[in-house]
Amino acid sequence: IGDSPRRRNKLLFGRMDNLRPFLLQINGEATHVDATSETPLLYVLRDQLGLMGTRFGCGQGTCGACMVIVDGKAVTACDLTVDALEGARIETIESLGRDGAALHPLAQAVLDEQAAQCGYCLPGILISAKSLLDANPTPNDAEIRAALDGNLCRCGAHLRILRAISAVVAKAST
Repeated sequence: IGDSPRRRNKLLFGRMDNLRPFLLQINGEATHVDATSETPLLYVLRDQLGLMGTRFGCGQGTCGACMVIVDGKAVTACDLTVDALEGARIETIESLGRDGAALHPLAQAVLDEQAAQCGYCLPGILISAKSLLDANPTPNDAEIRAALDGNLCRCGAHLRILRAISAVVAKAST
């Protein structure tokens, strides 16, 4: 459904007169959006707010391309409706690198290790890794792999990505 966001929401979620306002905390900023209760967070981020880093992959919450952090936990945004998020703290991949600011260590490590190939899965992987490192700054290799278990990478860049995350852990340990 490649039409405008408004038309897509109407086709997917019914009448547009069912819109209601939501107040979301996205990347540290209070953000007002109008959506139906059933609208997935992914569509709000991409279509209404222009935050294009969070990707649409499978639409079923199984590939990890749409990962965001909600109240400290990595979750899929494609199957999480906006009505469940009022008052929640939401972080997107855009929080790892803002205009004029230094890159987050994870984003910098991916560049340093040349860990990206096509880059489609990378936002979700970085969000999963950030969620892990926020909760546990010094995870072991098994914990890193477990945290990324819900993220698919079809290019086969997993080893380089793991190396980049391990480099961030090593720097935090010294």
